[in-house]
Amino acid sequence: MPTILNHPTHPDCDLLVIGAGPGGYSAAFRAADLGLKVILVERYATLGGVCLNVGCIPSKTLLHVASVIDEVSHLAAMGVQWGAPAVNLDSLRSHRDKVVKRLTTGLAAMAKMRKVTVVRGHARFVDAHHLAVTDTSTSAPTHTHTPTQGGPPKTIAFRHCIIAAGSSAVHLPMLPDDVRVVDSTGALALPFVPRRMLIVGGGIIGLELGTVYSALGSRLDVVEMLDGLMPSADRDMVQIWHKTNAHRFDHILTQTRTVAARATQDGIEVTFAPMRDGDTVPAPQTYDMVLQAVGRTPNGRQIGADRAGVFVTDRGFIQVDTQMRTNVAHILAIGDITGQPMLAHKAVHEGHVAASVIAGELHGLPKLASAAFDARVIPSVAYTNPEIAWVGLTEDVAKAQGVKVKRGVFPWAASGRAMSNGRDDGLTKLLFDDDPASKSHGQILGGSMVGIHAGDMIGELALAIEMGADAWDIGHTIHPHPTLGESIGMAAEAALGHCTDLPPVRK
Repeated sequence: MPTILNHPTHPDCDLLVIGAGPGGYSAAFRAADLGLKVILVERYATLGGVCLNVGCIPSKTLLHVASVIDEVSHLAAMGVQWGAPAVNLDSLRSHRDKVVKRLTTGLAAMAKMRKVTVVRGHARFVDAHHLAVTDTSTSAPTHTHTPTQGGPPKTIAFRHCIIAAGSSAVHLPMLPDDVRVVDSTGALALPFVPRRMLIVGGGIIGLELGTVYSALGSRLDVVEMLDGLMPSADRDMVQIWHKTNAHRFDHILTQTRTVAARATQDGIEVTFAPMRDGDTVPAPQTYDMVLQAVGRTPNGRQIGADRAGVFVTDRGFIQVDTQMRTNVAHILAIGDITGQPMLAHKAVHEGHVAASVIAGELHGLPKLASAAFDARVIPSVAYTNPEIAWVGLTEDVAKAQGVKVKRGVFPWAASGRAMSNGRDDGLTKLLFDDDPASKSHGQILGGSMVGIHAGDMIGELALAIEMGADAWDIGHTIHPHPTLGESIGMAAEAALGHCTDLPPVRK
């Protein structure tokens, strides 16, 4: 049961939000729209957090460029040829920065329109109703450097608080402190195009950035301790991705760990070891750049939450209930700091819930006050080439949980639009509850897609799961033709046993 404490006599605001990432600014803006006086504390010069400044947006900007480079190279087989691309890194960096600036400038304008007070500084709790903010305005204006703190802290009294302090990239202790060793932020800065690049960690972030550098001319190696890349994704999808992307890699080292690295004049020399006795790995390799992409760690221990009585786990996470409350009732938390999955779209929805709960309590509106985060599923996307997108159960998870499912699969090799695009290297798979005793019998439980623009289509499957749709609902929903999205309807028809765009089912 959350601890309930009295409000301060003279608060500076109804709501104070720590962190201006997608979750934080969404919570602040929603609360302001609901009539609350809001202060938003951000240690960097621009709003938007990691996502807009050094994450989702700049990476997708560069991935678009990479996809166009790859697409052009495929057109020779169709009778259209260009010469090799000439990459101007300064211009590419400028393009990336313009996209980011357009978004962050827009956020600043919307904060002003809503009369949200933005305070720049590093926030730490003093107690359960006061926050000390140390000014960081004299430090570097970008997210590529940790801001320095200067001057005496300013104390702000609040009635309610939302912690949206995010997460930070994990840094491996065996990697040297060298400009050629980068995290995702450093890689997105595009310092140079390495001849050989090692990606430590076979997850989404590393493989997305590898896609960018490969398109710009780098040869890639990737090392992953588990037995496959992108372990959360459906294995059939990853297999198709692997087939399309094998040409980018010299080595794909799964079930392998990085045990040592040292900086030399020629590059970063890295030593590997197998996870299993008897397996072999390559001799030490030298790389021009090493990208460490082994995950992110929550910032829960950087804000003095314990001084407010908020419980923080040993790993830095803050536990919350469905209303996003911590163990202290008037302090809520959202986003990466509350646990997996660490996704911006999850944080945004949590921020809306938290703001509604607080506004409902302060305004005496029961409907708002009863808001809760009750999403059945949260979609994930790897913006590689091709993209992989999934939501709900995958086959591996269903098997591990003992859930009986029925598959509906549609290969994009049978899609007219995919063939027209020259990109029939895709697949759509839907999973339906196949347990007659289940309350959700027949309903869709999960779906996965691999192919260009898969991430743009996965929202339909998320909605289908939320609405409890079955194969008949999806298959009989008219999808426009010819599109990649109609593969969803055809996969549902395949599950029903009568897809007329596939060979007849053997009886």
